Amino acid sequence: MACSDGGNDNGLEARVKSLVAQMTIEEKVAQMAGDGPIPLAKGGVLWGAPGVERLGIPPFIMADGPRGVSPIQGATTFPVGMARGATWDPALERRIGAAMGRELRVSGGNVLLAPTINNLRHPSWGRSQETYGEDVQLLSQMAVAFIQGAQQYVLATPKHYAANSIEDTRFQVDVTIDERTLREIYLPQFRTAIIEGGAAAVMTGYNSVNGQFCGENEQLLKQILKTEWGFNGFVMSDWVFGTQSTLGSARSGLDLEMPLARFYGDNLLAAVADGSVAESLVDEAVGRMVRKKLEFGLDQSSGLDAGVVGGEEHLALAREAAAASAVLLKNDADTLPLNASALSRIVVVGVLADTANTGDRGSSNTRPDFVVTPLQGVQQLFGDAITVEHIGKDVLDPADLERIESADAVIVVTGLTAEDEGEGLIGAGDRLDLGLSRERVQLIRDAAANNERTIVILQGGSAITMGEWLPDIEALLMVWYPGQMGGYAIADLLFGRANPSGKLPITFPTGQDQLPPFDNQSLLVTYDYFHGYRYLDRIGLTPEFPFGFGLSYTSFAIDNLNASRSRANAGDVVRFRVDVTNTGPAPGAEVVQLYVSYTGSAVERTELELAGFTKVMLDPGETKTVEIPVAVNNLAYYDVTQKAWVLEALRHTVYAGTSSRDLPLSTLLDVVAKQGVSR
Repeated sequence: MACSDGGNDNGLEARVKSLVAQMTIEEKVAQMAGDGPIPLAKGGVLWGAPGVERLGIPPFIMADGPRGVSPIQGATTFPVGMARGATWDPALERRIGAAMGRELRVSGGNVLLAPTINNLRHPSWGRSQETYGEDVQLLSQMAVAFIQGAQQYVLATPKHYAANSIEDTRFQVDVTIDERTLREIYLPQFRTAIIEGGAAAVMTGYNSVNGQFCGENEQLLKQILKTEWGFNGFVMSDWVFGTQSTLGSARSGLDLEMPLARFYGDNLLAAVADGSVAESLVDEAVGRMVRKKLEFGLDQSSGLDAGVVGGEEHLALAREAAAASAVLLKNDADTLPLNASALSRIVVVGVLADTANTGDRGSSNTRPDFVVTPLQGVQQLFGDAITVEHIGKDVLDPADLERIESADAVIVVTGLTAEDEGEGLIGAGDRLDLGLSRERVQLIRDAAANNERTIVILQGGSAITMGEWLPDIEALLMVWYPGQMGGYAIADLLFGRANPSGKLPITFPTGQDQLPPFDNQSLLVTYDYFHGYRYLDRIGLTPEFPFGFGLSYTSFAIDNLNASRSRANAGDVVRFRVDVTNTGPAPGAEVVQLYVSYTGSAVERTELELAGFTKVMLDPGETKTVEIPVAVNNLAYYDVTQKAWVLEALRHTVYAGTSSRDLPLSTLLDVVAKQGVSR
């Protein structure tokens, strides 16, 4: 079932042309629009787009999947995309993509509407939780991994192309963006998903870019995606309102309107009949879809056992991912991990401690058979060995405070829920206040005021401001929305059965004043070049926690940064090597991050930019040499005058470290100038 490079297979192309030639115009046009929901026996629906039965061409059968195969009852609910971005572990993400692909294929589906790879411009975006973070390098590597895993079984669909990062006005907003910013900040992960990941499909965004809706944006669809990048898959609209016209969409390269025909169907058939839309455009669109159906063997049995859906292997993977995604943000006096043998009584505080909190209830919602809450995870880990009490409310009374004061440790579970953030229209939408509610802030402060060993478990899908309560607590673990096995993972982390190794995939600011504007009211907005760590570096501000930051229960040292060459040409790949040593008492994983500077550039660039990373697991005292490849062409900028990528003759300083603000090692790389490179 694995995808082959069918675009270069002459036999496949001949078969595609032959099949398209045998179709009537009605059969061809019918394939360019969805034909509605497909009810499932246990509730929920898949979504179909027809094939041609008489020619043996199967239909597309689709399901959402940013955190699990959403409509399938019992399908595994993994941590949300932002959490998985925090793992900085493409190998783990490849396994998760494969697991989702298996679960969809065995359930009768063949197109997974994931991954979400929009660049997180601002943490107020309601669907922050679905994407992997704020940096194109991290987005790109995680996207490729997920796609490669999923496409062993089904077609993957990176979305939402492009510059989609506002919910409340998502159907109408027009994003004005200069071409250099578009090319360097908002498109690279899509290109990588296609060129390296081999993505079979792309879903457009609802929004407009520079005056044209994404679903009929000729520059995005025809010029860049299909011509420049050579994409040989198909483009589908986002659901219902992702298609805005018949002629504009068909002429600009939208191959498939979902989930039903509003502007295609009879309207498209009439446009072909009167010559408004050339039949050759229909042939091209249908050919793209037929090609992928044949490449992926969608007419063949999956050969999978139905038991893979929510099975033990996938649940274990979800637990592993939840532990790997948690970011230890504070750990004063080595409060964590807790020593179970020294504890007799702990108090777990907060409504969310025993709430199934897996993320947004919009299109990414899932239907797990069960969810392990943090309270259940702690209770099941220790049974009767430790007394575990629960105060299941967020407003504490004097009796609650007495119980907290006498406990050996207090674990406050709080954060955000689907009531605070999510998909617009069907969910909570954008989150304009990045802090916790007053009630939840007071909960933390009351607990900390009555017990000096107060640990906060923080849930949510994006950055949370915390300056008013952070100084009061001893330890802080950001667990995001950790999936259905999150409770077990949290217990593992609290008591040292797992060692935190997550790193922030986004910047946590001290407040809104450290961020670019977020406007979810105006119908015309502008995206500029700088956001996230790039923005803070440019204006010289220190965040609460920087991009790439995360603590561990052990310590690491990095040394001996060297490169495979000190001078490089266009097309070269320079390999940087770093020695990493576990200098602490416990096994653990470190993420070595590589950043590059552009001092002396002819255009304004970021102060530092993530160029690559790798995650390495080490036993105490162990040293490993890791290698991080950097493609020199990725150092080019887009020249809007020449309409080409340009490598400058620069002496780049390349830094290595463990976050964007902790880069103790550096070396130099001279690059030979060249115009018109491929990036």
